[in-house]
Order: sequence, then structure tokens, then C-alpha cells
Amino acid sequence: MIGKQLGNRYEILERLGGGGMAVVYKGRDTFLNRLVTIKILRPEFSSDKDFTRRFRREAQAVASLSHPNIVSIYDVGQEGDIQYLVMEYVDGEDLKTIIRREGALPPEKAVQIAYQILEALEHAHENNIVHRDIKPHNILITKGGRAKLTDFGIAREASTATITQTDTIVGSVHYISPEQARGELAGPRSDLYSLGVVLYEMLTGSVPFGGDSPIAVAIKHIQEEPEPPSHRNPAISPALEQIVMRAMQKNPELRFGSAREMARRLENLFASSGEEATRFIPLDDMATRVLQPVEKKPHRRRLRTAGWVSLALLLLVLLAGGLYALSDYLKGPPPVTVPSVVNKKLSEAQKILTDLGFQVKVREEHHPEIPEGYVIEQDIGPDDGPVKPPRDITLTVSLGPDLREVPDLYRLSLEDARLRLVERGLVLADQVLKDYNDDVPPDLIFQQSPVAGERVAPGTAVKVYLSLGPKPKESRVPNLIGLTLEQARAKLAENNLGLDENVEWVESTRYFQNQVIDQEPEPDSLVTQGSVVKVTLSKGPGPVPGEAQVKVPLENDGQTHQVKIVVNDVRGTTLAYVNTHQPGETVITTVRYYGQATIQIYIDNKLVKQKSLKEGKKMTMIERGE
Repeated sequence: MIGKQLGNRYEILERLGGGGMAVVYKGRDTFLNRLVTIKILRPEFSSDKDFTRRFRREAQAVASLSHPNIVSIYDVGQEGDIQYLVMEYVDGEDLKTIIRREGALPPEKAVQIAYQILEALEHAHENNIVHRDIKPHNILITKGGRAKLTDFGIAREASTATITQTDTIVGSVHYISPEQARGELAGPRSDLYSLGVVLYEMLTGSVPFGGDSPIAVAIKHIQEEPEPPSHRNPAISPALEQIVMRAMQKNPELRFGSAREMARRLENLFASSGEEATRFIPLDDMATRVLQPVEKKPHRRRLRTAGWVSLALLLLVLLAGGLYALSDYLKGPPPVTVPSVVNKKLSEAQKILTDLGFQVKVREEHHPEIPEGYVIEQDIGPDDGPVKPPRDITLTVSLGPDLREVPDLYRLSLEDARLRLVERGLVLADQVLKDYNDDVPPDLIFQQSPVAGERVAPGTAVKVYLSLGPKPKESRVPNLIGLTLEQARAKLAENNLGLDENVEWVESTRYFQNQVIDQEPEPDSLVTQGSVVKVTLSKGPGPVPGEAQVKVPLENDGQTHQVKIVVNDVRGTTLAYVNTHQPGETVITTVRYYGQATIQIYIDNKLVKQKSLKEGKKMTMIERGE
């Protein structure tokens, strides 16, 4: 890409860096012979309509703005598959790089930078444009000290009601406003919150909230109050701290009403001190400012000779003091490269750095893997180049895993449980189990794992069990085969079941007309009370009758005997014969049956003979002795 010319005008000179969707190059405008910045959309996104729309939106948003503290847009174009944006070239570095190198900035310098960005935001907000991604990476500082706001890549017109998608947090999470973290509408006061975080970082050298994951940091922005910046840097005045904390209020209504109001408070901060040496002077275009004519003063008498001598002596004293201070600085320890102390014990890291003449500051935060008392990161390291002692180096030290207490989800809905878990940095398991429960209404949680009160790592998935309400009572399906339709309906009602009125009729030679020949579910099945049973009825012609001759000889024991003959066939159970006979008598009778049948002979209510018969037999002999 180096050496390529875009639009027959813009020559690419060198790569400056890259962001999530674009690569940034230093270039030259060959028409106007000036340096420019060229932002080129990454190839993998150039065919994506959403990304190209966001890319062009940056040009459209910023092109309408004209302000000395906003990086200007010169041109936007496309050459083949390459989509590019031509912007003002800023000879300097971003604010994040400065903070990494220098740590906490002097309050006067931090306020000067914040004031300039507020000037830029005031202009943008007046044009209905919200930046939505204020962070030190997007603030460029020129060699002359001017701050310029850039990267309006996710800016939107403030009048458009656009909500961030629920599964996406747009903007850098360390600087995001609570309303953006919740996926709500971002307004001008969202930019003021983010700038408050940037001012906090400039004054302390660190962001107010850290965490193991982006969602953990976002939740802190929503729920936790930031540590007062004076706790990290005692040089911060109460008045300045009040401005920072107001800008970072969770409720947008409690923040400054506008960028102008916040800028005025910063102005008044130094104006009220009454000290001319620290009087706040907003940075403007001093190089091109027209000087006002000097007001003529009345002619004064020349200073006396003694006055000139006193003035000369005073200047000599001041010069000598300055030279002494300069020589004292030059005689100090030389700059050294700060070694890496990451993953070392704090005591060991402190000794290494203090032996080199550095001052060590410690910040603590949880870490899922690094043991308690070991260094997670340092703000200045080998990659930052030589640094002159004594310089404060901030070490972030592990407190060990950040265990979260599992909340009680009993009797909560799934949505309420999900929100409760997110507040603790936990998630709801994908699989939701359901079961009957007598105590908890349907669609509410009655059991969870891990249980409430248990301490787990952030991001742990909590499994829940959702109630289906009380378990319905069950009944066994009775045998309806051979019953009439009305008999079947009555039998089902006795068992708290119903009859499916959609009855099917089929021909049958085994069952009489209107008898049940089949059913669904099958007999003895367990079903929920109130269920219906489907039956199939016979429409005839029915079975062919058969006859059986029964012969029963009785013992001659001097006692009378009762003889009973029972027929079991398609009609059900029928008492075909019953009578009392004398001892020694032989009972002979004929019984009729239909279809397949079973003949049972009882003497004195005792079964003495049973025989199965095939359907349609005209005469069958059954004797007791067979």
C-alpha cells in the first residue's frame, strides 16, 4: 500500500496505526502539497454494507463540523475495492500514549486538555452530533499543546432515537456511560460522562474501573461509585474533584447540563483562586491572534539609580537559582529502562524498582489466574523507553480470583433471574430444565445450581429449574372392550376420564353392534385425569351363536348341592344356569354363547371345571370328569 496513489491525488507515505475496522496512513495531498491522514477501510469489511455505512457516516458527521479542536475531514472516496477517508494530519501523539508515558498529569495540564475537548463537544452537540466514543485514544495532542478530537466513527445525530443492540456495547468499555452500557440511548451527557472518565485518568494515571472482562467493567459503570480521584492523587483539589465526580454521575440528569456548563466550571476553578500565576487561560490560536494596540500610559520619571541596581541584583539571584536547579537536575540519575516485573511477587517487584530509584504505587484488583500478591501489570515497562528516576510506577497487584456470591433466584421469572445474575457478573445457563412443583406457580424458578450464597468465579453459568405448576393427578384407563357406548362413557366418568365423541364404527363378526371393539389408550395405561379415550364401535353383524351341552354328575353324599354355570363371551359374563340338586343326581343342560367363550362350572360356589370354546360350534359336550 505504501507508495500507492488514491484518486490520482493522495500518495500513501507510511502506516501510522489501525483500529477495529480501518488502517490509518500518513499521506500527501499532491495537489495542495500538504500532509494528510488517510483512513482506509480494512479489506474484510469493504464488502460489508454495515461497515461501509459506518465508515461513510464518520465523514458525513465530521464534515459538517468546523472547529480548531476537531480533526477536519477533507475528502472521502472509493477506488476499486478501497474505501478511504482523507483527514487533517496532526503532528503529535494521542493522549493515551502520553498518560502511559508520564502517568498522572499536572492538574493544570489535565484541565487545559479537558477544556479544549469540551469546546469541541459544545460545537458538535450544537450541530446535533454525539461522539459516543470519547476516550484518550481519540484525543490527539499536537506538539504545540492543542487537543484535537477525532474518530467520530460511531457518532450519530442526537435527534435520531437509536438504541444500542442488547448484545453489543458500542464504545470502549473503560470510558462508557452507564446508559450506553445498558443499551440505552446515548445523548450529549453521555459524552460528558466519558470525558469525566478521561479527566479522572489524566489526574490519577489510571481509569476508575477495572475488571476481568468487558461486561464486568460495564457493570461497574452501572452500579459502583468511582473511588474519589484524590484518594489516588492527593494533589487534586476538592473543587476539581467535585467537577470530575459530577461529570461521572450515574443519572444523566445529575451531570452538567451541557459541555459549555462544564467548561465554565473548569474556567471558574482557576479564576477563583486569585493567583495570577495559575490563572486559567483557554488555549486558542495564539499564533494567529491579532494583538490589540498597547494603551499609552502617562510618562513616568526615570527610575532612580538605586532602583536599577536593585532590579539587576534581583535578576542575578533568580538566574543563579535557575542555573542551580538545572545543574541539580542534570546531576541526577540517568534515565533507565524500566524492567518488567509482571508475574513477580509484590515484595520482589518493589525491591527491583526501588533499587533503580523509582517510587512504587500499588493498585489492587482481582484476577482469575494470577495468585494473590503477584503483579498483574505495570503502567511503565521496557517498551516505554528510558525513564528518569525518581518516577512513580504504578503496579496492579492481584487479589486472587474475584468470587461472586450467587443470588437467590427462587420464585423469579427467567428474565428477572437473568438481570439479577448480570448484576453479579454471572450468566444464566442455556439449558433450562422444567418440572412439576406443588409450591411454585408455573414459569417461576423453584431450584438452582449453584445454590444461593455460594461463591463462584465471574461468568459462571447458573442452571435453573422452572416450575410447571402442581403435577396433575393420574388415572388408570379401564378396559372398555365389549361395553356399549353408554357403558363405556359411565365407566370412564368413574375414573375421572372422558370419552372422545369422535367415534369410529367398523364391521365386526366378533362383537355385537354398539359394542366397543378397540380403545386408545390401551387398558391399564396411566393418563392425566381429564384426558379422553378414543373408542371404536362395532356396527355388526356380530358373532355367530354356539351351543354347549353341559353334563355334571353330583356325589351321592347325602347332601344337596348348588350347580352354577357361567359363560364368558363377547357379551361379558353371563350366569347361564343355577339350581339346587339332590345327592347323586346328574345335571344335564344346554347353554348358548357368542364368539369365543369360556364355560365355568361351579358346585357349591367352587370352580370344578373350566373349558374354552371356539366360536360358532353348534354343539359341544362338556362333562365334569373331562
